Amino acid sequence: MLSKADKEIVPIFSGGGTRLSCYIGILQALLDMGFRFRHLVGVSGGSIVAALYAAGWSLTDIKALALQTDFKQFWSFSFTSLLRTGGLCNGNKLETWLDKQLQGVTFAELPHDLHILATDINGGGPVVFNRLLTPTLKVSKAIRFSMSIPLFFSFQAFENHIMTDGVILSEDALHHDWSGCGIPLICFRLKSDAEAQPVRTSRYFPLVSYIYMLIRTFMSAVSREYVHAEHWHNTIVINTGAVSSVDFAMSQQQKQQLFNTGYETAMSIVPLKLGALFTAV
Repeated sequence: MLSKADKEIVPIFSGGGTRLSCYIGILQALLDMGFRFRHLVGVSGGSIVAALYAAGWSLTDIKALALQTDFKQFWSFSFTSLLRTGGLCNGNKLETWLDKQLQGVTFAELPHDLHILATDINGGGPVVFNRLLTPTLKVSKAIRFSMSIPLFFSFQAFENHIMTDGVILSEDALHHDWSGCGIPLICFRLKSDAEAQPVRTSRYFPLVSYIYMLIRTFMSAVSREYVHAEHWHNTIVINTGAVSSVDFAMSQQQKQQLFNTGYETAMSIVPLKLGALFTAV
C-alpha cells in the first residue's frame, strides 16, 4: 500500500471523440483529490486533453477552450476524399487547429511524458507515439492519427502503418506499464447509450447522412464493449448518455454537463477503485 504522499498515477483517457470536456472534469477531480502524474495516456478525443495538459496548459484554460470552440468547424465532407482517402473529411482543419494550440510542440519538448495510441489497420495492432519512440514528431500529428474515426476522417500513413482511431484497440494495449516503474494505472472510458435519433437526411446528399448514422452507431457500439475482468479493478466507465463521440454540434450546455459528469463520477468512483493502493485517498 502506498502512502498519501506517493499518490502518483498514470491516467488513461480512452476514446471520447468530441466528448473531451468529460476528461477535463475527470482531470479536475484527480487534482482535487491530490493525485499527481508525470505520465498521461490519450486515445482519440482523450489525447487532446492529455496533450494540452502535458504541454503545460491549466485546466481552467483547457476547459475554456473546449467550451468556446465550435467543433463543427472541423467537419466537412467530400465524396472525392471518401473514395481516395477512406474518409469524408481530410481532418486538416483539426490538425492545424491542434498545432496552433500546442504551438507546434514535439514529444521531446513536452514537460510531461505523453503517450498517444492509434490503431494500424494493416494488422490491427497499436502504434504508440511518445518521447522515447517518436521524439521529433509533432504532438498534433499524433493526435490526428489517433482521431482517425473510420469513414469520418481520412486514413493517414505513418512509416509502414495506416492509421485509424485508437479507440478500437484492445484493452491489453492500454494497460501497459507506461511509466516503466509500476506506477498504478487508472483507465477512463466513455460509454454512450444506444438511443434512436431523428432521421435527418440531406435532400441532395442522403448518403452522407446514412454514413454519419453508421459511424455514430459503430462508435457507440465500440464504447459499450465489456471490460475484461483482469482490468476491471482500475477501469472506470462513464456514461455520457445520448451524447456520442461524433456529436460535432454540441452546445456549451452539453459540454458543461459532460464536464460535470466526468468530475462527479471520478470523485465518487476513483476512491473506491484505488482505495486499496493508497491510504487516505
